[in-house]
Amino acid sequence: MPLFLELLRSETAASPERRAAALAGLTAYQSAPRPAARPPRKLIAQAGRARLLDLGGHGQPVVFVPSLINPPRVLDLARGNSLARWMGRQGVRSLLVDWGTPGPVDRDQDIAFHIETLLLPMLRTLRRPPILVGYCLGGTMATAAACLTPVAGLISIAAPWHFAGYGDALESMSALWDQAHPVCERLGLVPMEVLQSGFWQLDPRRTIAKYERFGKMKPGSAEARAFVALEDWANAGAPLTYAAGRQLFDDLLSADLPGRSRWSVAGMAVGPDRLACPSIGFVSLTDRIVPAATAAEFDRNVSLAMGHVGMIVGSRARAALWEPLRDWILDPA
Repeated sequence: MPLFLELLRSETAASPERRAAALAGLTAYQSAPRPAARPPRKLIAQAGRARLLDLGGHGQPVVFVPSLINPPRVLDLARGNSLARWMGRQGVRSLLVDWGTPGPVDRDQDIAFHIETLLLPMLRTLRRPPILVGYCLGGTMATAAACLTPVAGLISIAAPWHFAGYGDALESMSALWDQAHPVCERLGLVPMEVLQSGFWQLDPRRTIAKYERFGKMKPGSAEARAFVALEDWANAGAPLTYAAGRQLFDDLLSADLPGRSRWSVAGMAVGPDRLACPSIGFVSLTDRIVPAATAAEFDRNVSLAMGHVGMIVGSRARAALWEPLRDWILDPA
């Protein structure tokens, strides 16, 4: 909350009316009713704190690999707006990775550890090689995993690989890590607030404007319920382990090891050029969180004029992403 209020003061310094509208929207969001919790999903496999959950369906296993940042439920956001559950009704078996919540004891588990020691063992419990669907940083991780174990295909959605493509934003990200690093090292964790502040800095105007818009929505409307569900997801999330945060900021963002073909996992070089399976990448041309310039080249790349989250849960997501994704899964050749 202090970070948001600081951002609010900065963005609305010349407009008390906008500040009041955004604060009213924030108050309305905080007091909005939430739906009852959904029933727990069936556990298929577990490795350490990570779990592989069954979201329905039969046939070819399709494993959704979310980012380590924010909870995995953006891929299963709400009744009627769940990419993973919808996919389970399309003739495949839909599975979702939940990375769990790390503690200080996990401080040395970097991103490569999550791939090698948590993700790969769960994939290897499946009777058939799965198709991996990786979203955001999960797509980066799924690309590496697909180089290390047999899979039937790889789908990357809004996932960075050429981190130099962040351009000028890298300077502010580096400054953020320089400031947060000493505390994170002592904690053994990177709190979600550190990462959230980085996201807000990428597009501060939009962060304030969305609460102004929410204050004008009819309480309890479908639009308002969708906003609350998405914001609850965006404002939640487990911390990163210290080692994962260090690797993200130092090895990926700063050094761009993946983009320079110098990233290794489990002692092996990984990258799109080392895949032995069919692959496709969905890239957003209007994504501020993962710019199109960071995308890797796969067997096929599809460009969408949709935002980073909108391409997963927006009103146009089914036609623009879900259905093409399904069609490729059913016929990846």
